[in-house]
Amino acid sequence: MGTTYKVPFLDLNGLHAEIEEDLVAVFRRALKTAGFVGGPEVEQFEKEFAEFCDVDHCVGVNSGTDALRFALIAAGVGSGDAVVTVPNTFIATTEAISQAGAVPRFVDVDPRTYNMDAGRLEDYLANKCFVERTGGRLFDLATGNVVKAIVPVHLYGQPVDMDPVLELAERYHLAVIEDACQAHGAQYFSRKMKQWRRAGSMGLAAAFSFYPGKNLGACGEGGAVTTNDPEVARKVRMLRDHGQPKKYYHDVEGYNGRLDSIQAGILRIKLRLLAGWNEKRREAAIRYRELLGDQAVILPREPEWANAVYHLFVVRTEDRSEAMEFLSEGGVGSGIHYPIPLHLQKAYSHLGYQAGDFPVAEKAAAEIVSLPMFPGITSEQQQIVAARLLEFAQKLSGDEAREAAA
Repeated sequence: MGTTYKVPFLDLNGLHAEIEEDLVAVFRRALKTAGFVGGPEVEQFEKEFAEFCDVDHCVGVNSGTDALRFALIAAGVGSGDAVVTVPNTFIATTEAISQAGAVPRFVDVDPRTYNMDAGRLEDYLANKCFVERTGGRLFDLATGNVVKAIVPVHLYGQPVDMDPVLELAERYHLAVIEDACQAHGAQYFSRKMKQWRRAGSMGLAAAFSFYPGKNLGACGEGGAVTTNDPEVARKVRMLRDHGQPKKYYHDVEGYNGRLDSIQAGILRIKLRLLAGWNEKRREAAIRYRELLGDQAVILPREPEWANAVYHLFVVRTEDRSEAMEFLSEGGVGSGIHYPIPLHLQKAYSHLGYQAGDFPVAEKAAAEIVSLPMFPGITSEQQQIVAARLLEFAQKLSGDEAREAAA
C-alpha cells in the first residue's frame, strides 16, 4: 500500500478531472475513425506545437528519448562522434547520444541553476580538445572522438544561458540540440538578440518529452522534435517511420518511433491550457519563496534572463534523507531528481570518469530535494510543506545547540 499524502508530490488526477470529458472525446473520435497512428490529429498537433514554440517545424514521435536520438542523427551525429552534455540530467539524455552511435562527454554545471556552465564548456572545448590543421574538425583529447554537437539540458523547466553556448558552438562548428524535455513554454532572454526566445527554438533542433508528469504531458508516451531547418525535419520524419518518405519506399534504416493519434489529440487539448498551467506553477514558486525565505533550505535561483516554468521546484539541504523523512511523516511527498550524476552511474563506468570529476554536479546530487509542484497545488498545501520544512530546520538547530552544549 502506498502512502496517502496530505500534499502529494504530483497530482495528475485533479488535473485530468477538469478536462475528463474532452479527453474521453478524443478516444471516442479515434474509435469511430479507426485513426490510431499518425494522420490529421498528429499533423494538427505538430502545427499547433510548432506555433507555440515559435519554430517552423514540429515532428511528433514516440518519446522524448526518440526525439533527442532522431534529432542527433538528423544533425549528422553518428558512430565514433562525441556529444557534450551535463552529468546532472536523466539518463535518457545520454541514452539518446549513445543510441545515435556517439559517446557522451560531460562538462560540469552552474552551482546556481544546475544547468550547463558555459565557462566550463569553453574550458573543455579550448583545453581538452584540439582542432585538426586540415579540415578543422574538433577532437576530444582523451578519447580521440570527433566532437559533433552540444546538448544543453533545460533542467527542471529552467532555460540554459544559451547565448554563450551558441557562440561557442558557432566558433567550433558544432550543432546545438536542446534537451527541452522539462521546459515546455520556458523562455530565455537573449542579450545578443535583445528578445525573449522559447525553449526549443534556439538550437539546430530540440527534443521535447510528453511523459504524463511533464508540464505538457500525454496520457502515455509521446515526444516531439522542433526545428527551423526543413532538412532536419524531413530526416526526422523518415527516421520515426522506418526510414520511409512514403509507404514501402525506405531511403534509410529507420525506427518505429511514431506519435499515435490518441496521444496527439490529448496533447492538443492540454496545449490550449499549458500557458495557464505554467503561470500557476510560477505563482506556486513565488509562494514557496515567500513561505520559506532563506531559513530552511537553499532555494532555486531564477536569473533575470530566464522565465522558468517550474516542471520541478528543487531545493537543497545537507540533511536530505532526514528532511525527506520528516516531510513524509508530516504527510508531504517529495522526490530526488537525480540522486546519482550520470558519470558515476554503472551504465557509464566504461567512460572512465571518477568521483570528483564534476564536483558541482556531485554536490548538488547529494543535496537536492524536489518539493510538491503541480498546477493545482493550493496555498494551503504549500503552507503545510513550508511549515514542515521550517519545523525541520528548527529541530536541526536545536539538535546542534544541544550537541555544542554537551
